[in-house]
Amino acid sequence: MLSRQRSIGVRLQPRPLMARLAFTATCFAVATSAVAFEFAVRFDAATHGEAVDGRVLVLISSNGETEPRLQVTAGLEAILVVGVDVEGLAPGSPARIDGSAFGYPIQSLSDLPAGQYWVQALLHRYETFHRADGHVVKLPMDRGEGQHWNRAPGNLYSTPVQVLLDPGEERRIDLVLTQVIPPIAEPEDTTYVKHVEIQSKLLTEFWGRPMHLGAHVLLPEGFEEHPEARYPLMIFHGHFPDDFGGFRVTPPDPDLECEYSERFQLDCYNRIVQQEAYDLYQTWKGPDFPRFLAIEIQHANPYYDDSYAVNSANLGPYGDAITYELIPYIEEKFRGLGEPWARFLYGGSTGGWEALAAQVFYPDEYNGCFAACPDPIDFRAYTLINIYEDDNAYFMEGDFNRMARPGHRNWLGEIDVTLEDWNHLELALGTDARSGGQYDIWQAVYSPVGADGYPAPIWDKLTGEIDHDVAEHWKAYDLRLVLEQNWPTLGPKLEGKIHIYCGDMDNYYLNNAVYLMEDFLESTTDPYYGGEVDYGDRAEHCWNGDHENPNSISRLRYNTFFLPRILERIQESAPEDADLTSWRY
Repeated sequence: MLSRQRSIGVRLQPRPLMARLAFTATCFAVATSAVAFEFAVRFDAATHGEAVDGRVLVLISSNGETEPRLQVTAGLEAILVVGVDVEGLAPGSPARIDGSAFGYPIQSLSDLPAGQYWVQALLHRYETFHRADGHVVKLPMDRGEGQHWNRAPGNLYSTPVQVLLDPGEERRIDLVLTQVIPPIAEPEDTTYVKHVEIQSKLLTEFWGRPMHLGAHVLLPEGFEEHPEARYPLMIFHGHFPDDFGGFRVTPPDPDLECEYSERFQLDCYNRIVQQEAYDLYQTWKGPDFPRFLAIEIQHANPYYDDSYAVNSANLGPYGDAITYELIPYIEEKFRGLGEPWARFLYGGSTGGWEALAAQVFYPDEYNGCFAACPDPIDFRAYTLINIYEDDNAYFMEGDFNRMARPGHRNWLGEIDVTLEDWNHLELALGTDARSGGQYDIWQAVYSPVGADGYPAPIWDKLTGEIDHDVAEHWKAYDLRLVLEQNWPTLGPKLEGKIHIYCGDMDNYYLNNAVYLMEDFLESTTDPYYGGEVDYGDRAEHCWNGDHENPNSISRLRYNTFFLPRILERIQESAPEDADLTSWRY
């Protein structure tokens, strides 16, 4: 879901509400002030010898403890982000950022209070894609980092400097990009964890350049000692993993310096994470644990850290590529059973949506999904927006007043981010859904292709005004609606396969869509869905059905929690001639 950025930062005063409402799209081209205050951002040939396309960002913070590029977030802790698109920016030629450039949380540099700030610039590089649909687009290809612009290899950035900034002063501030983010080391194979990558024929054809899919494969205990065994496949969906998460064959590091978890209000949470990872290893090799293959998929793309595992007009046929190219490859290479009754899906948040979506769109290929805290599965509750009936995504409006829609809360309902916050941060980071952010990827997956080749906006990114014509296209990905419209054919294929879990105080209000899905599933009896929908009392994102442990622990136990339940499903549903013995050692 949304928690992909660090929340270290400073509090800068945003513009008053009415001033923000008066700001229009024309301000992108016309300065809001006659004051000639600007940043000039450049790189030299010694740093990068060729002209580049991309997005130039200037990051401004009062906090010099870490680099500003590592402090970017939404809400009260936001630092200032200002950006402009560049095409063919040559070495030595400056990109100019002034009061006409859009910023978050202050929309114009002209309104920045005078003071001492730490300033850093970064160039997020794009490349050109000649897609099979005839469109030519410029996008940031993932380079192994999972679409994090602030640590993407090859991006250029400047050394942070402390500067006295006064927008009332006529001044140009030069920022030189002298640093290049280095490549990311590939993970190494171990006894238990293997890493695979394939070039996808389907995606390569769509994008007009080689495109790859990867996976981290956790092998069962005794894999080498039992060459006759063939295994069920567990597909753990989620955000871009740099390795198989939460698995550790050594005890926790006794010298690990404690880190406090603000989210869970726990000291030394990093040590707890290591202990849970080591406990998974001990459980995994235990005599009574199911002998399964478990995989985490890498399917980062030019818009996000993963594809949402479905076919999309803007991203291409990722659903088909994962289901019909990557999974069969893994099953053949690692002795998978290769049968639909032996394939299962599970995950949380983005992974929860993907698990349910893959089960819905490929009902004959999988034998069950366990979807925890899924991203919105009914677009009448797209977080707190009904995209079919509401006119504005950012505000609830009455005859004489308007109220900002919340975007994030804690378990007590205390709000720290609005939907406008999330989206304006994304707009500052990238136009045309190129921010790598949550709302931009939903738009990229669900929207039709716009006339310019980029995703058609579901709403005006600046004002929040919803385009209901685009919303009609989104119905193809509204999972509750897809089930409702196709239940006579889908229902018999999905009996006993759908399991959904969500905290009733989910930070992103995802429980609201789950309620609507439950209403449909429980009222549909021909056939009855025969699965489970369950809620965690006062549980936040991402509750997974575990009533015995706090969320700080249960989120680390997806494998030990779901895989024994999957074994029960196999025993109940496998066909008579199924291999239920070779892997039960």
